[in-house]
Amino acid sequence: MKFSLGNWLVEKVGKWLTKNKPPQRAYLCDFDRIRYEVRPCDVLLIEGRNHVSNIIKKITQSPWSHSMMYIGRLHDVDDPKLRQQIRRFYHGPPDQQLLIESVLGKGTIITPIEHYRHDHIRICRPQGLSRADAQKVIAFAIGRLGAKYNVRHILDLMRFMFPWSILPRHWRSSLFEHNALQPTHDICSSMLADAFASVKFPILPIIKHDGDSGIELIQRYTQLYTPSDFDYSPYFNIIKYPYFSIADHGPYKDLPWREGAVAYHDKEKVVMMKESDTQSIRVEHEEEVGAETDEPPIDDEAQKAGEKMNMDDN
Repeated sequence: MKFSLGNWLVEKVGKWLTKNKPPQRAYLCDFDRIRYEVRPCDVLLIEGRNHVSNIIKKITQSPWSHSMMYIGRLHDVDDPKLRQQIRRFYHGPPDQQLLIESVLGKGTIITPIEHYRHDHIRICRPQGLSRADAQKVIAFAIGRLGAKYNVRHILDLMRFMFPWSILPRHWRSSLFEHNALQPTHDICSSMLADAFASVKFPILPIIKHDGDSGIELIQRYTQLYTPSDFDYSPYFNIIKYPYFSIADHGPYKDLPWREGAVAYHDKEKVVMMKESDTQSIRVEHEEEVGAETDEPPIDDEAQKAGEKMNMDDN
């Protein structure tokens, strides 16, 4: 194969963009419980850990950077022809729990749910969706297997969300200038939105009041959907399985709290505090992996606020 500098550069940049950082927030959910409770046609949201995820989070102003559909095990798919279609893209054991997702650099693929064991996951379950329609939605998603990932759509979406007035006309979003029915390119959320739209299941429809017929729903353009829209939708039940469930561990006060410990952020020091004789709070000591300091960490926002107050006083 002839060497191409452009292809080589795209491959290297793609690997850098999709390289995951170490897990940080998987403790927010119980993966084993999620794997046990998830149902076919559930939408799973992921708080991603790579550079692409960070870009999507900034564009959408949401912690959810990726969405995918749970289709169950092979035997959960009723149509034998669809099971054969899955087998073209998945060569693992038949009892594996599977997802359909659109991924940068890979396109629309089949992924075992185990791949996301160390990620923060949320389940979005469509309310009242019949089994027959759930199978149709899954069939639609299976039909998109092999489609390429639409990188241009991410750029268009980013431009669409910027104020039009500050962008030159030729930079503005071209989302509505292309064939909306083109099936050859996907992104994660628009592919799922298309699947649910195929059975007229609402996500975030536009609701209009009509003088003659009352209320009517208008389907939102599916290419505008982002992962957080499934979390925001009133037609999806949000299901959480925290690592420490109050229902399983009794009263919340009986959870294994570490007395006196306070953390500012996931990566920050753990500050040990105690109540003094005068009822005021003072720092006793701090903890950090392999290090100790004499001063507590200062929150950036608090510091800025303090500086502003000092300026106002002057």
